[in-house]
Amino acid sequence: MSAAQAAKFSKELLSFIDAWKSKPGNLIMILHRVQEEQGYISKEAAKAVAELTGTHLARVYGVMSFYHFFKTQKPGKYKISVCLGTACYLKGGQDLYDESRSLLGLSGDMISTEDGLFSVEPVRCIGCCGLAPVLSVNGDVYGKLTKKQIPEILDKYRK
Repeated sequence: MSAAQAAKFSKELLSFIDAWKSKPGNLIMILHRVQEEQGYISKEAAKAVAELTGTHLARVYGVMSFYHFFKTQKPGKYKISVCLGTACYLKGGQDLYDESRSLLGLSGDMISTEDGLFSVEPVRCIGCCGLAPVLSVNGDVYGKLTKKQIPEILDKYRK
């Protein structure tokens, strides 16, 4: 079984990789497309990209680790984005982030719950500074929050 088969790349993605594999800046474009299709970049996907582009795996991981956008852990069904931009940070965004992680039992570099239901990530700006502090769940925005409101928001998605 090839690395691409193990990574379960679609025909469209394989075609895209083939078209981009010899262009300058190819890894960034290809990795964006992989993440778009799969939600993150697994070890199998990184190996497949290296194999299909004729690039060393270390270079693929170098690009993935340099750019914060690329995720190496599968996100949860409900993606919680906590704004840590200036306005939100000053009004308690870090408390929302810490409380969300604590309530979901996430520690260290874990971003997703073991059941795959939730993932939590900090973001630089959601674009709702007037509602600071803000978090969003799969695009649903919640503003002017306190950490006491987090359990109620999580319960809404658990049902």
